[in-house]
Amino acid sequence: MGTIDTLILRTIVDTAHDHFFVVDADGKVRYVSPSAAAVYGISCEELRASTVQRLEADGVLNPSISMEVIRTGQPAQLVQRTGTGRRVIAQAHPVFEDGKLVAVVSRSMDLTDLQLLQQEYALLQKRFSDHLKRSQALEGDETALEEVLDELEVKSPLMREVALLLRRVAPTDATVMMLGESGVGKTAFARQLHRWGSRCDGPFVDVNCAAIPESLFEAEMFGYRAGAFSGAAPGGRIGLIEQAAGGTLFLDEIGELPLGVQTKLLKAIQDGRISRLGDNQSRRVDFRLVVATNQDLSRRVEEGSFRLDLYYRLNVIPVTLPPLRERREDIPGLVERQLKRLNRRYGKEKLLARSSWQSLMSQDWPGNVRELENWLERAWLSSDDVIDAKGSASPGLLAARQQEAAPVEDRAEPARPSPLREEEGLKDALNRFEHGILAELCMTLSSTYAIAERLSISQPSVVRKLKQHGLSITR
Repeated sequence: MGTIDTLILRTIVDTAHDHFFVVDADGKVRYVSPSAAAVYGISCEELRASTVQRLEADGVLNPSISMEVIRTGQPAQLVQRTGTGRRVIAQAHPVFEDGKLVAVVSRSMDLTDLQLLQQEYALLQKRFSDHLKRSQALEGDETALEEVLDELEVKSPLMREVALLLRRVAPTDATVMMLGESGVGKTAFARQLHRWGSRCDGPFVDVNCAAIPESLFEAEMFGYRAGAFSGAAPGGRIGLIEQAAGGTLFLDEIGELPLGVQTKLLKAIQDGRISRLGDNQSRRVDFRLVVATNQDLSRRVEEGSFRLDLYYRLNVIPVTLPPLRERREDIPGLVERQLKRLNRRYGKEKLLARSSWQSLMSQDWPGNVRELENWLERAWLSSDDVIDAKGSASPGLLAARQQEAAPVEDRAEPARPSPLREEEGLKDALNRFEHGILAELCMTLSSTYAIAERLSISQPSVVRKLKQHGLSITR
């Protein structure tokens, strides 16, 4: 590398917002960027005169990410606590020459800076939201917008604001991250975003990331050539990303992606190109990306289980959908819409008892819209011509009644399903029993993989069943 190139590279590193370390394979510090001194509490000269082993022993690096890479030879990401009491997110990558580790390059970002950026972004979001309220740009499309809001049963001010924000960003290709609890309607709004966008004539590819095993993710997402691996289809297969070309790729449960898979996805998003398994040629793909999660991704970044660079790439337009308990105005419309669907599906006109509304409106519905719709279907199937909430209690209602009736010392235990109820069929009883088992496991086990192992079924089956019952892991 020439002198000018070296000076350019040094200037880039010295003026970067991140803090850089370069150490050799023995742990000797070869270079640190000037900004690192303020974060780690030691001058650059002292840092360069030391080793990462000594810095770790002295508590300056707690722990040393470079030592982790030297031990494993693999890239790493973790949260450090520095000698100045700061918490930083650090990433490190090995440098090999002829297959031998010769150096480790690491960079870190102060979480204080990240929090300030998040606060600044929240302020900009609020200003943008206020601007939307004042804007008259949608006047000519107000009728069409109202029709869509009615179709989605959006009555509450909170959800109308969400819909207006999505309507404004829909014509762009900006990545949208849907945030909110399980069952709040993230998929429905992602589909509506697609319909509003310039790619509405293209495909909408809905992918549940939690339902694809890590070993199959690359083949499913990127596709493969014929003969790429044992058992591959004779003609090869087009991947889900390619299927979304010209349209929208919706990645639900993005927080469930393993770290190794996150790296491959990030590269595809950054480059706009993919390579099928077994293929040396890359292919350009053009799609709009929308993701959704019910997890706190910023916390997962701090824990080291989600890549910081992928988080930044996805968190362009964050849109939070509030839970149903914070927008009870939407419940009547959602109930009426689901009742129409059920009447049409099963070919019989049933009504909801007027006395049921108070119970429906007073519940918190922890499973949100999905739980409400699932309860109504169970009640529809187990009722005659009139659906009565008192006779077909929702999981929330049933748990509350059992909790009230239980002795104080027993209330910490999850309620088990009762025996067969009067006029209850086998299908409904099994469904209720399954819900009880899954609800109990969600409280005692920490992942869908653990639940799958406990029940001796596949992890995708667990994900599907939890979604069906409006449940999520609470441990």
